[in-house]
Amino acid sequence: MVKRRTAKYLKKHQKYGIRIPKNVNEAKELGRINGNTLWMDAIAKEMENVKVAFKILDNKNEVPRDYQFVHCHMIFDVKMENFRRKARLVAGGHMTSAPAAMTYASVVSRETVRIALTLAALNDLDVMCGDVLNAYITAPVTEKIYTTLGDEFGEDKGKTAIIVRALYGLKSSGAAFRKHLADCMTSMGYKPCLADPDLWLKAEVRSDGVAYYSYILNYVDDILVIHEKPRPVLDRIDKYMKLKPDSVGDPDVYLGAKLKRVQVDNGVWCWSLSPSKYIQESVRNCENHLKDNFDGKYSFTKNAPNPFNLGYDPDMDTTPALDPEAASYYNSIIGMMRWMVELGRVHINTEVSQLSSYLAMPRMGHLEAAVHVMSYLKIKHNSRLVLDPTYAPINYAMFKQDVDWTAIY
Repeated sequence: MVKRRTAKYLKKHQKYGIRIPKNVNEAKELGRINGNTLWMDAIAKEMENVKVAFKILDNKNEVPRDYQFVHCHMIFDVKMENFRRKARLVAGGHMTSAPAAMTYASVVSRETVRIALTLAALNDLDVMCGDVLNAYITAPVTEKIYTTLGDEFGEDKGKTAIIVRALYGLKSSGAAFRKHLADCMTSMGYKPCLADPDLWLKAEVRSDGVAYYSYILNYVDDILVIHEKPRPVLDRIDKYMKLKPDSVGDPDVYLGAKLKRVQVDNGVWCWSLSPSKYIQESVRNCENHLKDNFDGKYSFTKNAPNPFNLGYDPDMDTTPALDPEAASYYNSIIGMMRWMVELGRVHINTEVSQLSSYLAMPRMGHLEAAVHVMSYLKIKHNSRLVLDPTYAPINYAMFKQDVDWTAIY
């Protein structure tokens, strides 16, 4: 099983049905084959923003003696929100000595996001969002490291440079950005919530004299502001660390879910989340990948009224094990469906959980079952999780004082 897992990792070269390059030269070749510049545009965009993290030296001998050397390389990904190509220059943090403590950047939980949006409707507050441009690089580096510039630096290839910002991949970068972000929040008068440290809150008073709490939610570089007037808050954050200009505004998509204010039957306006767009894109990519790579061996079911075929049990599946390439794609499908559950499609949670038990060595029947779930989602992609702040009607007459609840509590 370990050998299969290793072989599967080495064979992984696609995500959501889209071929992912391993290096800059392969990105150029894929652009030539596909007749587009999507990957090269992603590289150019990344390099335009990341150059600030390097201090290029005239002579390699200028590197201080106590600095450690690391390799830097480009990694590629496909964004789950809209399947756009993403390139990221990262440092080989595995080459540096281990820090004194584990370091990472925590993120706000999905439950916190839903509760905060419910409170926004309850207190009639506005919601706006923004993305930090190259988040980690906004923070100063806490390690002493240098590198040799690669192909992506063009004319500067081969030169020696000191890394001066918290570049992705370094052991300390997550903690460095988290501290930088906390300094920003604290300087604005916000305090972390005791239940979720990535929810920042501040006591405010509305223009009509009503007291309330404003909130800032942080999911790494995704910032959501809940306030009577959220725009000035985002403007202050933008002065501290640059936000992407086209990301600042009313929330449209957050963590892959479509955000929308809706009016429910009781007349109350509230926020809702829908993974429909993400599901449709996932289904489309899955269907295309199966056609292009499996020669019709696996295909969507035209009639799939349920996530699983009636009577199917993954534990009893004795079909042959998948080869590394098919197993890698099986992992991709499970990853997509896991996120669908996170975004509100909880009714497929049991099926996804069962199939997730076989990521180390999936079988052909497991892949067929995963495709069947996608077939079901193709038919029933439309759903919306409504965060209604209205108090539920309770019949207090049901709770009589003379009833013995001992057996239940």
